[in-house]
Amino acid sequence: MTQTAARFIVAGRVQGVAFRAFTRQRAAALGLCGHARNLRDGRVEVLAAGELAAIEALADWLWIGSPHARVESVQREPAPAPEWAGFEIG
Repeated sequence: MTQTAARFIVAGRVQGVAFRAFTRQRAAALGLCGHARNLRDGRVEVLAAGELAAIEALADWLWIGSPHARVESVQREPAPAPEWAGFEIG
């Protein structure tokens, strides 16, 4: 069981298309904690912590996103694990 965390910045048509809600649903199904937040520039920040395999699965899913999203890029960097449980949207 390898615990890790990653921060993703997702660009494209990812605001106003339920991207954060679908991300929370997917992250919860994978047993991850963290958050998905809109950024002022139209991108979405996703912080996810948990099992490495689950992080990798979420990373793959972020390229798909919600049904009406059009993901153009996903940037990834290591991140410290959040200090809370669950997955929040904001």
